[in-house]
Amino acid sequence: MAQRLATEYVNATLQMTEFQMNQFLLTADTCYISHRVKVVGGGEQVIVLEETGGEEVRFTVANRRGIYWCTLSCRVVNPHLNNAIRKLFITYKGSGTINRIYEGFTMVYYYERGSVRRISELTASGSKLIYQHKHSLSEIMTVYKSEAVEREIAVLRGKADQLLDVRNAECSAEELHDIDRELASIARSLFYLEA
Repeated sequence: MAQRLATEYVNATLQMTEFQMNQFLLTADTCYISHRVKVVGGGEQVIVLEETGGEEVRFTVANRRGIYWCTLSCRVVNPHLNNAIRKLFITYKGSGTINRIYEGFTMVYYYERGSVRRISELTASGSKLIYQHKHSLSEIMTVYKSEAVEREIAVLRGKADQLLDVRNAECSAEELHDIDRELASIARSLFYLEA
């Protein structure tokens, strides 16, 4: 099994309520990890997670209407610190790119709200897709319940009815040709939408 050399968090973001932030800070300190909070200009904070006597990770925290927005871009080598950041990222449904670096290749994980959407393997010879998220049942149900297509079908049918009324009235051959061409276009659109 390949030994991970490092983990990179690239433009990772996550959100926490004030309660969750306090809970995280209470549980952040372990026998291996400690934390410090620094206040910087503009009311932002910087939280520093530090492995005892070694590596540290800094992430900025901005309070926007009671929600703490955390941003993180770093490279982590220490396994204890990496585990703490991973738990933080998953628990609070982070989004962003995580590169897990191994000897000779890198696994790139794309997260959206705490779940993996895509995994790619990067090697010297190129990139290979390993996993792609398929739509979940709830996402499919949301699309299924959407009435946008039905509204578009109703509009096209109304337009077709109007064109047929004009066609049934006395028209010139040129007007009939234009109406028939437009009706054919509507028929193709309806066929596509109703499928």
